Amino acid sequence: MREPLLIAYALIAVGLLLLVAELFIPSGGLLFVLAVSGLVGGVAMTFIYGGDGYLGWLTLVGVFIIVPVLGRVMFIYWPRTAMGRRMLLSQPDEDATVASMPVNVELEQLRGRLGRAQSALRPSGVVEFDGRRIDCITEGMMVDPGAWVRCIDVRAGKVVVRPVDSPDLTALENAEFD
Repeated sequence: MREPLLIAYALIAVGLLLLVAELFIPSGGLLFVLAVSGLVGGVAMTFIYGGDGYLGWLTLVGVFIIVPVLGRVMFIYWPRTAMGRRMLLSQPDEDATVASMPVNVELEQLRGRLGRAQSALRPSGVVEFDGRRIDCITEGMMVDPGAWVRCIDVRAGKVVVRPVDSPDLTALENAEFD
């Protein structure tokens, strides 16, 4: 009577191993079908050879607990394997893709430059940098039109400015050009 139960539990163990192997060996579902067949066959054998059926029910409940736990562990571990990394697409960081666009690379050159608010920044508006009108945002404060601002950051294509004191332009006005 013990030998059929050993075979039943061996079928269940082989079924669980085949479920794990299905993630690492692409078989087109063949290993999955064999795994389910092993699990069903093993549980059925425990009902048939387990005596009064108590052992069969206990085995069935155990399989219904072990399979989801094993599945969860496999799907947590699998993306870290070499095959999992090859099969799953890694998504680039959204900020990285937006920042690499040519328009945004050009905006990066504004960092640290002075500009003049052309409209009220509440907290967004238009600022003129070297004759170019750029849509900007502040860090939350209101800025009146005509106020001087400095570009402090460019985040995902958004130019962030901060109000500054008026620069001393007299040195530029009095400069002599050769």
